[in-house]
Amino acid sequence: MKSVKSSFIEVAGLHIEVVKKAILHLHIAVYPPDGRVRVAVPLWVKDEAIRLAVLDRLAWIRRHQEKLAVQPRQSEREMVNGETHWFQGRKYRLEIRESSGREALNLKGLATMELAVRPGSDAGHKREILDRWYRKQLKLELAPLVAKWEPILGVKTTSWGVRKMRTRWGSCNPTAGRLWFNLELAKKPPECLEYVVVHELVHLLERHHNAHFKDLMNQFLPQWPRIRDELNAAPLGHETWEF
Repeated sequence: MKSVKSSFIEVAGLHIEVVKKAILHLHIAVYPPDGRVRVAVPLWVKDEAIRLAVLDRLAWIRRHQEKLAVQPRQSEREMVNGETHWFQGRKYRLEIRESSGREALNLKGLATMELAVRPGSDAGHKREILDRWYRKQLKLELAPLVAKWEPILGVKTTSWGVRKMRTRWGSCNPTAGRLWFNLELAKKPPECLEYVVVHELVHLLERHHNAHFKDLMNQFLPQWPRIRDELNAAPLGHETWEF
């Protein structure tokens, strides 16, 4: 089992979580909703080196905290009639219909999301049905995108899946060839989903977010900075994610 050590330090007025674990490089992240800062470092890195790294990225950290401070955020959905829910970048008005028949979620036109549930169902149960539907729809979107981009990039995944992720839109394990995509992506425009697919597949060619990674993204998806900014500027759920 990998050793993980967590502690906190103060740098330039910032309260920073430091996580030491068996990795090779230092990573700094700023997380919604309040702009908390987390630094992941190799086990051998000293606190002074961490402070210097944070000071070196201080302007970048402040910029991200300022963006998060003004970014729109949805409150937790209560699963009631008239509530707004997103799917593929569009807003839908939730319509709850109690029925003793099959529980299901269906779209009615381009503005209504109808949820059929058994009488007396609580918000948690309704949310489970919605999440199952989101998961199914997202997988239907992802399958052709992965199949499209694998040959373009000259890579092949061993597997990919969908799950709830608290801090990122997607993840890639280059060694295993495995990709994960955030369930929240079901709510985002198709263009944003395609960007995340390309981003994660490019990690099979380049593990790190370095100049080579950016060169590859520029080569295969030149408009990626615009799409990334649109994705990160879109309304966030009450939970936390970032790319």
